[in-house]
Amino acid sequence: MYKYLVEFLGTTFFVYIILATGNPLAIGAALALAILLTSNISGGHINPAVSIVMASAGKIPVADLIPYILAQVFGGLVALEIYKRFKI
Repeated sequence: MYKYLVEFLGTTFFVYIILATGNPLAIGAALALAILLTSNISGGHINPAVSIVMASAGKIPVADLIPYILAQVFGGLVALEIYKRFKI
């Protein structure tokens, strides 16, 4: 269960940085930080496309694919809502 929460939080952080800054250096640093912090727990996918590739390569069980994707999509939606509500 923690791996899905970690994917949710990592995706939320990453998408929020994309929306809030738009700066390529900040986005790259945020992606590197998100992967670094989440890779030991969930694999650090942060992106549904990466999760699909990992499942097709046999790196994660196919049964984990849908929960990973849902966590990542909801993380992105939460980041969008946070950005819309608190933008300056």
